[in-house]
Amino acid sequence: MVGSSHEAMHRIFQHDPGLFSRVSRFLGVDIPRPVAATTLPTDLTEASPVERRVDTLLRFETADQGPFLLAVEAQGKKDPDKPASWAYYVSYLWTKYRLPTALLVVCQDYATAKWAQLPVTCGPPELPTLTLTPLVAGPHNMPVITDPEEARADLVLASLAAITHAAEPVVNAILKALSTALRDAPEDVVDPIVEFTAHGLGNRPAKHLWRNLVAVDLSFYKSYISEEIRDEGRAQAAAGAVLIVLEQRGLAVSDDVRGRITACGDPEVLRHWLTRAVTVPEAERIFEDE
Repeated sequence: MVGSSHEAMHRIFQHDPGLFSRVSRFLGVDIPRPVAATTLPTDLTEASPVERRVDTLLRFETADQGPFLLAVEAQGKKDPDKPASWAYYVSYLWTKYRLPTALLVVCQDYATAKWAQLPVTCGPPELPTLTLTPLVAGPHNMPVITDPEEARADLVLASLAAITHAAEPVVNAILKALSTALRDAPEDVVDPIVEFTAHGLGNRPAKHLWRNLVAVDLSFYKSYISEEIRDEGRAQAAAGAVLIVLEQRGLAVSDDVRGRITACGDPEVLRHWLTRAVTVPEAERIFEDE
């Protein structure tokens, strides 16, 4: 099943097609900034029972080199069937649109990125009829943006940096720089950046830091995900307060009690527990009237 992290890794290029030209310099190529970009249908299915669908497909217009297509694929792990699918995508798009076609694969770990960037040849060794050489963006070549000023200069690239480094310890510094840079940005700019970053982090531990940063640094920001983020942040703070009161009173807090408190996401329930934590003789008794 396709997850939110997968979707963020390629949809961010739909949100800002010019991001590809800025990313390209980290990939060892120099793609000119497009003068226009169009999002194309991603369904590559022919009269066949097998459905083939690229993640994101963009048509770029450039001033000097003419138009070309960019297929963007988000890849979460090694998949031996993917290179053949990618070769199909590229050859099909070339045939259908009669335009040069590039493939960008976005990864979040070094092993997958290393695997994805290996050239794949179709044909016997002495007859390499078709060779696929994807461009790969991942933690091995995407910038580590930890300076708020650098993040402010290119918020979308900073978001992609956080997404591609989501599993690396440095992601914490990237997220802090990004949240700081977003403080002064207009709300319509903040909205997609917060969404892409949150989804791109998936279920990794960094998502909790990002939710807390948004709750604190972007308190003005209103959206479904930001309200959810702030609710979680408030719940975590309230749970911490309950535990602090119990521990400061010298009460023994068992793993079961601690787990129940930290797992609670309802600020009202936690507020009630906090009130009881001030007077109960034993930690377990904060739950007594439930």
